[in-house]
Parts: sequence; structure tokens; C-alpha cells
Amino acid sequence: MKIIATVVGVACFASLAACNQTATENKADNVEAAAENKADVLEDRADNATSDAAEDRLENRADAVREAGENKAEAIREAGENAAEDRD
Repeated sequence: MKIIATVVGVACFASLAACNQTATENKADNVEAAAENKADVLEDRADNATSDAAEDRLENRADAVREAGENKAEAIREAGENAAEDRD
């Protein structure tokens, strides 16, 4: 249930935030939100892990997924800024 609430919350936030954003910014936000959702699922799985080692592995994967999503979103934003500068 916690996952569903998170997904719905992110979707609502993304739809409201998208009102005044460029397509590039929307794409970056969607990439970030997808990574955040995947990381949340991994953390939920970690909470239910049967051993400390499994919990640590899942939490580390969640951190890596979240960071990869942030990095990819930032790359998308930078590419969009560079393209905009090239058009000017």
C-alpha cells in the first residue's frame, strides 16, 4: 500500500510540476521519478529481507538506482540546456 501511495503522490506532483516545464525537464523529472519508485520498491524489499546481508545488499542497490536516476536526469537537463544554447 505504501508503494501505491508513493506512486500516486509522485504522479500527482509530476503532473502539477509539468505545467510550466519544457519537454526536456519533464523527461528528466520522469526519469528521476521512475528511479525513485524503483529504489522505494528495493527499500521495501530490504525491510522484509530475512538476513542483514540481504537487507544491506538491497539498500545498496536502492541507493545506486536512485543515484543513477539522478545522474541520468541531470545529463538530460544538461543536454537540453546545451541544445537550447546552440539554437541561440
